[in-house]
Amino acid sequence: MAFQSNELAKAYWRENVSLMLKLLAVWFAVSFAAGILFVDQLNMVQFFGFKLGFWFAQQGSIYTFVLLIFIYVVKMNALDRKYDVHED
Repeated sequence: MAFQSNELAKAYWRENVSLMLKLLAVWFAVSFAAGILFVDQLNMVQFFGFKLGFWFAQQGSIYTFVLLIFIYVVKMNALDRKYDVHED
């Protein structure tokens, strides 16, 4: 990657790190909070025949992680185009 200026490089990485922190916060909320902290409250709800807290702990966090990977790819491709560092 070749940036046109040092300021553009810093702005690019600032946006990149911001995106990663937001996605990690979502992953934390789904995997830790929903799967561990709020499991008792969520278990009062049924989801596809399973208690919702159990589902988040076993399946929901995995599905969310895979979805977050796709979101990251799309957002990073847009960020690369914005700063003109995309692959041709």
